[in-house]
Amino acid sequence: MHVTAIGDSLTQGVGDTNDEGGYVEIIENTLKENLNEKEVTVNNFGKRGNRSDQLLKRLDQPEIVSSIEKSDMVLITIGANDIMAIVKDQFLDLDYDDFAGEKEPYEARLNEIIQTIKSKNSDAEIFLIGLYNPFEKPFSHIPELQQILRDWNEIGKRVAEEEENMTFIPMEEIFSHREEVYAEDHFHPNKKGYKLMAERVISYVRPFLETEEE
Repeated sequence: MHVTAIGDSLTQGVGDTNDEGGYVEIIENTLKENLNEKEVTVNNFGKRGNRSDQLLKRLDQPEIVSSIEKSDMVLITIGANDIMAIVKDQFLDLDYDDFAGEKEPYEARLNEIIQTIKSKNSDAEIFLIGLYNPFEKPFSHIPELQQILRDWNEIGKRVAEEEENMTFIPMEEIFSHREEVYAEDHFHPNKKGYKLMAERVISYVRPFLETEEE
């Protein structure tokens, strides 16, 4: 069983104060516990701050290409930093229109990311992990942000539905109005948050694993 995890700081595990690798390492340990007769390899290429355009460029790196080519599964977290880039640029005068114009370019990049992965390995099962809203408290005065997160997640769902061997994994409700799942930066998950993420991912991955074992 070979797994490639790519994306942003959520894949890297930023916020896990125990330095245990976030949700990806929990997935790895779970696979090793449950696939006793199989060798399990998990390569983590998460990089803090990555936007979709940056991840797309990284997919040409030889070590990432090699890992994808061998993979049974590819796990992806991406999109939060695309939103953050707009928040930072328009911080003093932020409204929904600032994001609406970025929806189509983001969808195009996400599609290109998926097609690039498929060009390297058409058999790998791809799991796109949805976004949650860390802006509920600091940006409570901007209710449009909740709709923006939903728009971005709808894009992820749509892309997944249009592709074979691809699944969208929703995450939004796990983090909604729950301060105890966030790290001190109030943006990334803490150990508890990553554990909940991993449990959600495993629940979606399990049917695929059962098929692989048959």
